[in-house]
Amino acid sequence: MSESYKRGILGERKAVEYLKSKGYRILAQNYRYLKGEVDVLAQKGNCLAAVEVKTRSNSDFGAPEEFLKPAQIQRIIKIVDYFVTSKNLVMEVRFDIIAIVLTPHNLELEHIENAFYHF
Repeated sequence: MSESYKRGILGERKAVEYLKSKGYRILAQNYRYLKGEVDVLAQKGNCLAAVEVKTRSNSDFGAPEEFLKPAQIQRIIKIVDYFVTSKNLVMEVRFDIIAIVLTPHNLELEHIENAFYHF
């Protein structure tokens, strides 16, 4: 397993812990549909947060949230639309990013609500 893969797994685990500590109920992790995946689907009140977790070892080449590409955003939107429709959910949907910089000695986590596209 590569170091970046391990870092990503740890970042997702830290993101889930963070969301739970803020009162979110985790509905799904690594939810797949067609050729895409949403890292975390979490509910708080009447809001579904589709959360993309971006974990980096440093921010030398830009903040982690800057690595989300338009094609990936479109895939995430389609996946979440399928999730909501297939479960007959009637709630607000929000697209968030949790950006994590994870070093051997430190963890910086930023939760960016409404990071992209609203419906």
